[in-house]
Amino acid sequence: MDTNVIIAIVAIVVIAALLLLGGWWFGKSRKKAIDKSVEDAKAKADERLAQEVQKAETAQEAEEVQEVAAEVPPIASTEEAKAAPAVETPESTGSRIQRLKAKLAKSGNPFGKVLFNILAKDHLSESDWEDVEDTLLLADVGAEASEQLVEELRNDARISGQSDPSEVRKALKDKLLKLVGTDTDRRLNADKEGANKPSVIIMVGVNGTGKTTTAGKLARLFVADGKQVIMGAADTFRAAAADQLETWGAKVGVPVVRSDKDGADPASVAFEASEQAKETHADVLIIDTAGRLQNKANLMDELGKIRRVTEKNLPVDEVLLVLDATTGQNGMAQAKVFAEAIGITGVVLSKLDGSAKGGIVISVQKELGVPVKLVGLGEGPDDLAPFDPEGFVDGILA
Repeated sequence: MDTNVIIAIVAIVVIAALLLLGGWWFGKSRKKAIDKSVEDAKAKADERLAQEVQKAETAQEAEEVQEVAAEVPPIASTEEAKAAPAVETPESTGSRIQRLKAKLAKSGNPFGKVLFNILAKDHLSESDWEDVEDTLLLADVGAEASEQLVEELRNDARISGQSDPSEVRKALKDKLLKLVGTDTDRRLNADKEGANKPSVIIMVGVNGTGKTTTAGKLARLFVADGKQVIMGAADTFRAAAADQLETWGAKVGVPVVRSDKDGADPASVAFEASEQAKETHADVLIIDTAGRLQNKANLMDELGKIRRVTEKNLPVDEVLLVLDATTGQNGMAQAKVFAEAIGITGVVLSKLDGSAKGGIVISVQKELGVPVKLVGLGEGPDDLAPFDPEGFVDGILA
């Protein structure tokens, strides 16, 4: 065979082999590239899936956190936590008087009703007049005042003989108003023209009459009238009393001066309170004292000391005796002892809810010669108002 032919055949075989080898290599490389692309795509897909799963889990967790947070009260910031509580706006004096009149009229007071039913009879007998006097005594009007009222009613032409209910009611109202007193100046000294500033008020009374509560309510009354008030917690024997006073004060922005330890000298607290009231130019200083039992002479002496020490800084304009209207003549016995110990300028009757003891208004004024200046007819923070004679008589006759 020709040599050229052999060379040509070898060349063809070599070329074919190279082509086969190149095809195999190209196929293998392409497969690797495809496999790598698939792997990359799968990796990216897995990564995206993981991210989506994480997002879903995060969203779920966030939703769960939000659900829990919705049930938990928000936590105030440090500054907010240190901020003072919201200050309340007490009810105005005029609004209180109207509301307390309505309360008294709806109280179902038996005092006025019984009197009216007896006096509205035609031709009253001696027995009827005895019932009138008994009713007055049971209402704690007092023996002397009861006797005086019965005598005046007996001599009133509107009641003797054929009685007209409207005339009987008018006659009874006139007589009761006369006993209660319509011309008496019942204003607190702090409300009078030319009052001292600060005007000092000392609150006194036995345990259980609501004295500390009344002091807090009185502060609210002054705040409602636009006055700047400071309170002194001179009841140092009962830690709860100072705490209670601070609670009342905080609600209306009234600072309270108190001792940092139990059993401190009450007079020292009163003195410090008077100094602070003077320095801050307050309008009113209210000093709350410990509830006293009238047979404790040493404690009564201490009241005198509180007054004397306070007056080294400021004159004491008012000493208010807080009496529970439901205690009746027992309250009168307490009132007399306090009047002797420290001197009182007025009375605050708490719990004057229209009970049969409402006659204490008449007897306390007659016995002590000082007016009832404030009355309380409920447990609400603004259930303390200036005493209104006409409103009181109208209420008990309603």
